[in-house]
Amino acid sequence: MNKIEQDLYGLILSGGKSTRMGTDKGVLEYHGKPQREYLFELAEQFCDAAFYSIRQEQLKEFTNQPIVVDKNEYRGPFNGILSAHEAHPNRAWFVLACDLPFFDDKSVLQLLKERDLNKDASAFATHKNGLPEPLIAIWEPSGLRRAKDYLKTVQNSCPRKFLLNSDINLVYPKTDKVLYNANMPNEFEHAKSILKNEY
Repeated sequence: MNKIEQDLYGLILSGGKSTRMGTDKGVLEYHGKPQREYLFELAEQFCDAAFYSIRQEQLKEFTNQPIVVDKNEYRGPFNGILSAHEAHPNRAWFVLACDLPFFDDKSVLQLLKERDLNKDASAFATHKNGLPEPLIAIWEPSGLRRAKDYLKTVQNSCPRKFLLNSDINLVYPKTDKVLYNANMPNEFEHAKSILKNEY
């Protein structure tokens, strides 16, 4: 499949400690391979390049794979996102959390089609609450520069709060199911059972 955007890099956020799940969410399998690998391959299809966002202590798990190592200058998910921005400051980043069992190529295409380069970000939002999903979004360089400035002035490092106070483009998926994220063992089993019935 042809790459869609040459100014766009993919970033699979794989550096979380998965405390609630009790095991690394990125290595759980929904589609016959580790989920972080499934999402990486998905991003790689459409972006000019794709990277895993990881912690320093994970380096041994990612031999010969394209990575961005967290610089630990920021808190929470912004740590990975802004570490990637600093590594490639002129690129937009298609950011994906590693725990999205129902995310697929149709969802990627929809976000790319509805992307607005004049906004700080184009983020999926659920029909239920209309709130932006910062970890299922395309972050433009302008938005990432503003995020760095924003974090210098606030205590709260929540990416969603930043997006709520920014000029962004909300994209509503065909179904909210594609935005479902599995953070706990029962949610993992729930997603697996749904996928099993679909295949």
